[in-house]
Amino acid sequence: MSQPADPRTDANARAQARLEAAMEERKRSFLRMVSHELRTPLNSILGFSEILNAELYGPLGAPQYKEYAAIIHGSGQKLLKLVNQVLEIARLEGRTMDFALRHEPVELALDDALATLKPDLAARGVRVLVQGRGDLPAVLADPRGLRSLLFHLMHNAVAFSPDGGQVTVSAQARGEVVEITIHDDGDGVDPDDLPRLMAPFEQGENALVRKAEGAGLGLPIADLTAKAMDGRLKLTSTPGQGLTATVRLPLA
Repeated sequence: MSQPADPRTDANARAQARLEAAMEERKRSFLRMVSHELRTPLNSILGFSEILNAELYGPLGAPQYKEYAAIIHGSGQKLLKLVNQVLEIARLEGRTMDFALRHEPVELALDDALATLKPDLAARGVRVLVQGRGDLPAVLADPRGLRSLLFHLMHNAVAFSPDGGQVTVSAQARGEVVEITIHDDGDGVDPDDLPRLMAPFEQGENALVRKAEGAGLGLPIADLTAKAMDGRLKLTSTPGQGLTATVRLPLA
């Protein structure tokens, strides 16, 4: 015969859950506050370094000054990107992103994401092959959210592809969902490490996360964005055979 539940145990569990929820909310509030506060000085750093690099008010003198201004500007851009990603993580975790789901063609969203990735593709000589062009399905998704999701996944694939490598993208309707896959031909990762890649700021010792710069926020942002649009993201990999990201979103 089963014993009745202890009311004190239930009360303690509820109190612990409330405490953890409050701590998570305080963490998100802190991240939002810090991100906003960092943006103002970063905008000044970027703006004034652009002025110096362009010698807008006259020559700087020694050529090194112009070079240093360009380095300052590049470093500021990296910091601003990190700040924006931290703010996006906080908004997604706090469910404050305003997503409006609608009929959205996958191919148009892919093309927009690829246009943003052009400098990375050119610098690395990586080719993106989109299979089934002209016949890709549409999904029920937020336009901005879908583009952000695809950008982060393809950026990750490009970053960990070898120079001159290839990223393969496909999208197929399967019942009531659309399955979008993005596969790179990089070194891949041990399957045991895959859950760590979905955790914000995770920078493990595996080659996948150590080969490129960044705070490891691209995949967590993609995962949270997919969930916010009633979808899900799954990673699969075998060492030496690249990484495959599979997104399932509702069919439009």
